[in-house]
Amino acid sequence: MAYSDLQEFVKRLEKIGDIKRIKQPVSPELEITEITDRVCKMHGPALLFENVPGYKMPVLMNAFGSFKRISLALEVPNLDSLGQEILDFIEAEAPDTLIKKLKMVPKLKRMANAMPRMAKKAPCQEIVLKGEEVDLGILPVLKCWPEDGGPFITLPVVFSRHPETGIRNVGMYRMQVYDKNTTGMHWHTHKGGAHHYRVAERLGQDLPVAVAIGPDPAMTYAATAPLPDDIDEVLFAGFLRESPVELVKCVTVDLEVPATSQIVLEGLVKPGERRIEGPFGDHTGYYSLADEYPVFHVTCMTMRRDAIYPGTIVGQPPQEDCYMAKATERLFLPMIKKTLPEIIDMNLPMEGVFHNLAFISIDKRYPGHARKVMNALWGLGQMMFCKIICIFDREVDVQDLGQVLWRLGNNIDPRRDIIFTDGPVDALDHASPLPHYGSKMGIDCTRKWKEEGFERQWPDVIKMTEEVKRKVDSIWKKLGIE
Repeated sequence: MAYSDLQEFVKRLEKIGDIKRIKQPVSPELEITEITDRVCKMHGPALLFENVPGYKMPVLMNAFGSFKRISLALEVPNLDSLGQEILDFIEAEAPDTLIKKLKMVPKLKRMANAMPRMAKKAPCQEIVLKGEEVDLGILPVLKCWPEDGGPFITLPVVFSRHPETGIRNVGMYRMQVYDKNTTGMHWHTHKGGAHHYRVAERLGQDLPVAVAIGPDPAMTYAATAPLPDDIDEVLFAGFLRESPVELVKCVTVDLEVPATSQIVLEGLVKPGERRIEGPFGDHTGYYSLADEYPVFHVTCMTMRRDAIYPGTIVGQPPQEDCYMAKATERLFLPMIKKTLPEIIDMNLPMEGVFHNLAFISIDKRYPGHARKVMNALWGLGQMMFCKIICIFDREVDVQDLGQVLWRLGNNIDPRRDIIFTDGPVDALDHASPLPHYGSKMGIDCTRKWKEEGFERQWPDVIKMTEEVKRKVDSIWKKLGIE
């Protein structure tokens, strides 16, 4: 059964002993970050800070910060098990035969269960503060790192609609709190929310925005997922939950938000208005620099009476966001393989902070195949941001960094096997000469064929015979080594 709200997920974590309640007074300014960072590096539990001086609500941290917890959040035994189902969801097509129609029945049932519905009761509106009553200061918003420009809401689920088409976008964009009723809105130029704002700005209109803090876990994850533009994140969350997301109409803006959210901020982003946002200690492990971003004016603030404030920190890996990114890697691999069926597996290592490094194994079928795959990946959605793509033969386990580095070191001739190209880079890439635009590198780590100009003999990998391995297996215990 889907979690009805964040409280139910916390209870589940308590039941399995994977959350620690912190009763010691801990400040949201730097101290929660330092504790959470140490726990992340220890691969430790979720944390519930129950005594945050000056605030009435507890702070939940590291809730998704392990493969076990992110799988629990999405209610799957493991992340790979959900990937094919997501592919079926995204590419559902009209069946043209009786057999196909019969096969579609369970899929259609799950799709029907995914459709959002309006809630009869909205816990997120138990308390309503409008106009002068709005005060973001009652929220235990974190100042994460010493050089941050201020406190930041770090786990916001941001809702907006395209001003012309009405299509909904749900994304996750950090929000620097400036004062009691204004924040920054960190919309990167490539993101859906930024596109909605550009259209509103062109039309000279305010863009209504609603921010849900702490909806159910599947909705929080869906806000981070790299979905095609025509896929509704709320519908996707319902598909993950196998149960509809219950929505409620906002009080002051024409948007709907998850009814069981902890806190909802409603308001407007005005055309042409910018304010310096940042610096911010980011997931790259470096501070992203201060820059001008749109401003969000909060017109209404609603919340539950028993609200929990969920936050996250980012920084040098491993951090909680790394596990959310690995979930995306596993869940969306089948979609990539649908376009590029020669791909065997993919690893976006945590140390590559999502967009810096990719290890790909392929079933190499023809000369230049590795280069074809590199260029195709750079043309697929958010893979366009990947700075370094390394392509390996199918027998290489790209999840094993030891194997990857061994093959990379042995199999390449740098002049022959490395290519460079230019294109979009992530907004947080501080190394590119220009914002949003820079170079990428592809490395062909496959064994080279004569058809690719390699005239020497490619050597065999050293392996023991199966006969000798079986013999040693049979006498292993007698050797007294273990």
